[in-house]
Amino acid sequence: MKVLVTGACGKVGRAAVAALEEAGHEVRAADLAPPVFERPEEGEPAYVRAELADAGEAFAAVRGVEAVVHAAAIPEPTHHPPHTVFRNNLMATFNVLEAAVRWGVRRFVNISSETVPGFFFPERPFLPDYVPVDEEHPVRPQDPYALSKHFGEQLMDAAVRRSDIRCISIRPSWVQHEGNYERNLGPQVRDPSVLSPNFWSYIDVYDLADAIVLAVESDLPGHEVFYIASPDNACGRPFEELVRRYYGGGVEIREPLPREDASGISCEKARRLLGYAPKRSWRDYLDAEGRLRPGTRGLFSG
Repeated sequence: MKVLVTGACGKVGRAAVAALEEAGHEVRAADLAPPVFERPEEGEPAYVRAELADAGEAFAAVRGVEAVVHAAAIPEPTHHPPHTVFRNNLMATFNVLEAAVRWGVRRFVNISSETVPGFFFPERPFLPDYVPVDEEHPVRPQDPYALSKHFGEQLMDAAVRRSDIRCISIRPSWVQHEGNYERNLGPQVRDPSVLSPNFWSYIDVYDLADAIVLAVESDLPGHEVFYIASPDNACGRPFEELVRRYYGGGVEIREPLPREDASGISCEKARRLLGYAPKRSWRDYLDAEGRLRPGTRGLFSG
């Protein structure tokens, strides 16, 4: 298929472009980075600069493709004014989806967020009702980022009501690659008391890219939401023991756990409906002390 990837210069978009091309799709990349007017590298996808919060630029970028992977967004709420995060993320999603509906695009993959339930950046902190968190967990966002992603999912619901487009929203966990595993997860490998709102969950960027390819190629009708996370936790320790030690009885642990060192996020739905089967773990990158293994290289190597 001809696939547009927005946010193609970012962490998720970059890996998605590579995975889609490897799967045989023709990719058009879009982002805010200025284009380079040089002979393209071998295999380099067509690139268009687009400010997707502008409807005209979104329509121009989407025209002529058969599927869209919408990864463009301000990736969290703490480094921009709240109204900037909300306006950019929501209007870009609205414009790209509106263009996809009007141009007759048949598949839309919306990169949402694990933050949608709301307990990641709240002003009034709270814990999830239960772990592992799944797609049925109540949604109670407070911050502009999670709100924008939640409303983006609702835009997908509206699109399938009014058109023949098929939508999948992916909620990735904390995305890691060979360039940031040590910095982000190393402290948790060494010390599980270093907590994160996602209960020690993460996702390898290449496994996420594989899930995006599955979503692009899926024939699922309507709009489905999927969490995507690695099946193991970032500590490599028994999950139930971790939760009881650091959260006491404040969070329900839903049994049975899929494995002893389970993730704080359940990906059972993605496994069942998408055929999601992650191949990578933090152990492929880090040693038992949370230090990067020598010779680890990939798209994001320094």
